[in-house]
Amino acid sequence: MIPAQSQKKNIVKRIFIAAVILLVIGAGIAVYLFTDKFEDTAAVKADYTVNALQFMNEFKLNDTLNPAANKKYAEKIITVNGRVSTVETADTTTNLKIENADGAYILFAFQQQDQLAVKQVKAGDSISIKGSCNGASFSEILGVPFITFKRCSLNK
Repeated sequence: MIPAQSQKKNIVKRIFIAAVILLVIGAGIAVYLFTDKFEDTAAVKADYTVNALQFMNEFKLNDTLNPAANKKYAEKIITVNGRVSTVETADTTTNLKIENADGAYILFAFQQQDQLAVKQVKAGDSISIKGSCNGASFSEILGVPFITFKRCSLNK
């Protein structure tokens, strides 16, 4: 066999082995990410406890969003106390919304195990909710800032 051809086969073989190794590592990472389970939010200690209206004001900086507030609260467990403005029900999920006078709002998405309790909540109820804060964004359509929470649970 010609040495150049043998060298070419070795390079192709090494590239193939490297690709298989990378594929196995990527599959392992994907399985880990897709099967990652979070601890029940009700059992986790909150990093902060805030009043809903004051919390929304903290995110407002002039007419823009406050990046320091996003950095401070994003991906933290926060207990929010306030009055429910809207109860949004769709199929098997119920979300709660707290709004201020300017139209800015906080939207809470609940864990599956809390859905029955959340369906009992009515607009106007004073409530305490613990959840993981996603941070704030600005809705171009509504023209108002909003804060979203995930994996929420009702505080007793």
